[in-house]
Amino acid sequence: MPNDLPKNFLDQLREMTVVVADTGDIHAIEMVKPQDATTNPSLITAAAQMPQYQEIVDETLLEARKDLGKNALPAQVVSLAFDRLAIAFGMRILQIIPGRVSTEVDARLSYNTEATIAKAHYLISQYEAHGISRERVLIKIAATWEGIKAAEELEKEGIHCNLTLLFGLHQAIACAEAGVKLISPFVGRILDWYKKDTGRDSYPAHEDPGVLSVSRIYNYYKKFGYKTEIMGASFRNMGEIVELAGCDLLTISPALLDELQHTEGNLVRKLDPTIAAQSEIAKIPMDKATFDAMHASDRMASEKLDEGIKGFSKALVTLEELLTERLTKLEEPLLAAV
Repeated sequence: MPNDLPKNFLDQLREMTVVVADTGDIHAIEMVKPQDATTNPSLITAAAQMPQYQEIVDETLLEARKDLGKNALPAQVVSLAFDRLAIAFGMRILQIIPGRVSTEVDARLSYNTEATIAKAHYLISQYEAHGISRERVLIKIAATWEGIKAAEELEKEGIHCNLTLLFGLHQAIACAEAGVKLISPFVGRILDWYKKDTGRDSYPAHEDPGVLSVSRIYNYYKKFGYKTEIMGASFRNMGEIVELAGCDLLTISPALLDELQHTEGNLVRKLDPTIAAQSEIAKIPMDKATFDAMHASDRMASEKLDEGIKGFSKALVTLEELLTERLTKLEEPLLAAV
């Protein structure tokens, strides 16, 4: 007997797009069962404050103290635990999902190519030390010119990268020409900027500046045969997701995944590689001078990249403060016993 029940939007979306969970909440990932998962400093900081993940935080701190010894300063212990915490969350997530997890390089290194490469090497070494193949990890790096150059070198070593805080076509082209595995253009943050800049309260989904930006990147990539995957990110509403159905990947918050799951109707594919390949698009040769000029002339991209790096850096400082406070509480009984 045929199943004539209407499919929900999430099931239909999964037929044309890889669905990724945008969260550090392991229980939420268990509920939605995505292919991949991505986190960022803000999400890890939020998850680290949830009571259900106190055990992960405590284990990471105590292991760092054990490895460094009792004479190590609290700041040294927290620094080591800080690096390991994202990996601890990543490993828990990889037990649930079949695909890849994105783990972010410290945003404070965004303009330092060599330091970014060194941090990526460390993150991958930690995953591999725990038996996790590098094929299951994407190193997440801000799409500055320096970050893109770091990713280019890492990709040559078989360390795949996810370039984040991506707002402009110039960033996307530079990533593709560098052979980056995946980019994460930020749909909702682009919308936020335009709403603030124009004073508008809203945009129809098909006119949403973030949707138009990702659509342009998608069509450019497919027109010129780039292999870099496009993962739309940072959604503000379901309409943005509907307009990007067919994108390679979409990373979606648990709340919007739930909304998609409870919406029925016909989901139309909006992005199609065959149509993109036939479109009239001029190729833009990309070098640092071109990148810098395009970035300087794109007020939205330059402001949002700077704001994003500062925001992620602030979240990392908050996380370090939380870890310092927690380490003090964990060691108070030990100090009292001395």
